[in-house]
Amino acid sequence: MISKELAKKIRYIQIYTSKAVNHLLAGEYESIFKGRGMAFSEVREYQMGDDIRTIDWNVTARTGSPHVKLYVEERELTVLFLVDMSASGAFGSILRTKNEMAAEICALVAFSAIKNNDKVGLALFTDHVEKFIPPAKGATHVLRIIRELLSFSPKQKRTNIRGAIEYLGRITTKRCVVFLISDFFDAGFEKPLGVMGKRHDLIAVSVSDPREMRMPDVGLIQLEDAETGKQVVVDTGSREIRNRYEAMGLARQKRLRMLFRSMGVDHLEIDNGRDYVGDMVRFFKIRGQRLRQ
Repeated sequence: MISKELAKKIRYIQIYTSKAVNHLLAGEYESIFKGRGMAFSEVREYQMGDDIRTIDWNVTARTGSPHVKLYVEERELTVLFLVDMSASGAFGSILRTKNEMAAEICALVAFSAIKNNDKVGLALFTDHVEKFIPPAKGATHVLRIIRELLSFSPKQKRTNIRGAIEYLGRITTKRCVVFLISDFFDAGFEKPLGVMGKRHDLIAVSVSDPREMRMPDVGLIQLEDAETGKQVVVDTGSREIRNRYEAMGLARQKRLRMLFRSMGVDHLEIDNGRDYVGDMVRFFKIRGQRLRQ
């Protein structure tokens, strides 16, 4: 049994993201992601304009007239969400936490995926993968994924992106569309990230909160690192401290952008203080246009 509050959240996400799928992403999803390749469909007689490289010489020799092979794109995809559930994701200064934002992002993509008959799977990680839901189809399966994301209670607090990537490499044998969703407060994951980017269609989704970029002037406050428990007292009344804090946030944001760009990995930035649906639609339209070129 799930609580009324959780059921209400699940229902809200289902309705909100379904509307976004129907009205904003309609027709975009299929052009955003490539299928697994081309599969043989049938043989027919050669027609003017056909590519001579597709001629089936065996059938041509047997029938005495030229025939060509026809191929269709294998559209069925597997979409995997690799979601960081470490303690820093429980932070949120607006209407939702970063983890709740991650759940909505997954729901938006997952409902688009099942509408196109694709499979969707989920891996939740902290300093190791704590839960894995194998890919499957259908609305009921997507609702289970949303429920797990919203109700999940991690056993550990720290982050190990490298370990999560390596876990995914061990359990997946076919090319997948992978959404790596994290605030990326971690280090040492660059090399395995590059490997995964070559093996799969990887999209890195960095989730942030406005308070991680800008500090309000509220006097002396005590800050605590959610993952290590380390505490520090900060005088937010100091303009110099606020400026340094913002500069650190901007520098970190720039490093992430440069990292993903250098690896050729698509990077979607989600700010908890902005309309994430609009940002996702713009990102996917740009990606779709690039793939069609």
